[in-house]
This record gives sequence, C-alpha cells and structure tokens, in this order.
Amino acid sequence: MDEALEGFMYFLRVEKNRSANTVEAYLRDGRRFADWLADQGREDPASVSRQDIVDHLAWLEDNGIGRRSIARARTSIRQLFRFLVREKLLEDDPTVLVQAPRFTHPLPTVLSFETVEALLDAPDRSTPLGARDAAMLAVLYSSGLRVSELVKLPWRNVDAEVGLLRVHGKGDKERLVPVGQRALEAIRSYLQTSRPALDPGNACPALFVSKRGSAMTRQNFWVRITQYAKLVGIPGKVSPHVLRHSFATHLLEHGADLRSLQAMLGHADISTTQIYTHVSRARLARMHREHHPRGR
Repeated sequence: MDEALEGFMYFLRVEKNRSANTVEAYLRDGRRFADWLADQGREDPASVSRQDIVDHLAWLEDNGIGRRSIARARTSIRQLFRFLVREKLLEDDPTVLVQAPRFTHPLPTVLSFETVEALLDAPDRSTPLGARDAAMLAVLYSSGLRVSELVKLPWRNVDAEVGLLRVHGKGDKERLVPVGQRALEAIRSYLQTSRPALDPGNACPALFVSKRGSAMTRQNFWVRITQYAKLVGIPGKVSPHVLRHSFATHLLEHGADLRSLQAMLGHADISTTQIYTHVSRARLARMHREHHPRGR
C-alpha cells in the first residue's frame, strides 16, 4: 500500500496537476485506509475486496467521522484503485459497487441585491485601505472569483480595455472572466490613489496589497468583509464565498445560462453549477410566500 500511495501521489501531482490541498486530502484518506488495512494484517492492494472498503467506511462512521468526510474518503480510495487498475497493477477495481453515503446538500447562503449593494458601499473610499476593500468587494461580486483567486490576482492580469480578468484557478487552470464597469472603475481608483501609498515601489505583483505592501491574504480579507457586514447590519456569517454565491444566483435570475456561468465560476463539472438553479427556485418560492397576499 505504501508503494501504491507513492505512485498515486506522483500521478495526482504530475499527470493530473491537482492542487496541493487536493493531493494532501486524497493521501490522508489513503494512508488512513492503509493503516486500517495493516491492522487487519494485510498490506497488499490486491487483497482488498469490496467488503473491506465497506467495512472501512463503517469503521469511520463508528469512530465519529461525519458523512461528508466519509464520502470524501470513499472518493479518495476509489481514485486510488482506479489508478492502480489504470497502471495495470490490479486487474479488478474493488470500489466499483461501493455506494457513497447519502445526505442532503444545504443550499448556499445568498444575499439580496440590495444587501450586496449596502455591503459594497460600506468601505470608506477616502482611505487607502477603504479604497482597496471597495475594489476587492466590487471585483468579487462582479466576477464571482474564489477568494484565493482574488488575492492572488496579478495587476497585470486585468485587461481594463475589454473588461476581462485572466485568472489561475484550481489545478492551475487558466480562464478569462468578465468584470463589470463599476468594478473596473473601483480598480482604477484604487490603482491611482491608494495602491501607490500601500506599495510605493510597486514591488508586489498582486493587484491587492496589504498595508505592509505584501499580497493580501484570504484570512485578512475574510476579517475585513466580516467587519463590513456587521457595519451595515447583515445578520449571520458573511464570507467571501457568500458574494460568489450571490453573483452566481443573481446572474441566473437575470437570464444567464448554466454553461456560461460554469465557465465564469471555473467549475470542472456542470453539476456543481446546477446547485444555483435550486437556490434560485428556492428564493422565488420564498418571495412568493412572503409577498403574495394569499401566500402567508
């Protein structure tokens, strides 16, 4: 199993170009399965049966592992054995008939358009940090970027003439994402008046910099957006991903098609994008209940 995991790691990193976090998660699940198998007195992947995998998943549940983590472990183990079959190290894949645990996916949190507008207006644009935050919020809602993509976005990757961002997403895959004029105006204002004060030597390649002149971090921006949400009285937790959810849902509600939305969000599988169809329908149903005279 150790040799199998070593080859699997190389396959994920080099051939599949998976992110470091994905490789780490797959290997963590694989090593836990290998340790469990060793406790059964076996180390050879060829000795693994479907029942072994079912028993391992049951063991995870007995040890308090949540169903989402169990589902991910099943995926990791399945990818490992698919790799072994692909490399002709095994003839049969014991994971084929192992079903994933079933559970309902909670719908993402989405802000109303009016609430988003209040959040975007919260930063004090007369200060360098406020102008930076206003631009970051505007870009996030206008483009639907992941927060990791936002903080890593190089200033050279902003094409203000055509309104496009060149973004490196998961797996280092590059995509072009449109961005609106209001967000571009916020970027221009930040670049002209605030960024020179934060990074006088223009040494940092990132578009958005901290007060020390280094690239913004996800944690720093998370704290900032939480503060602005409290400032304008938005209840509950508001994370950068909530703006991404709001971007996607508002686009669908105004006529965008799923394929275009999938490309903008950088989803590898359209089934991931389809969750926003359910969100949009749920929001419409709630609005009907709340506002129709006979819906209350």
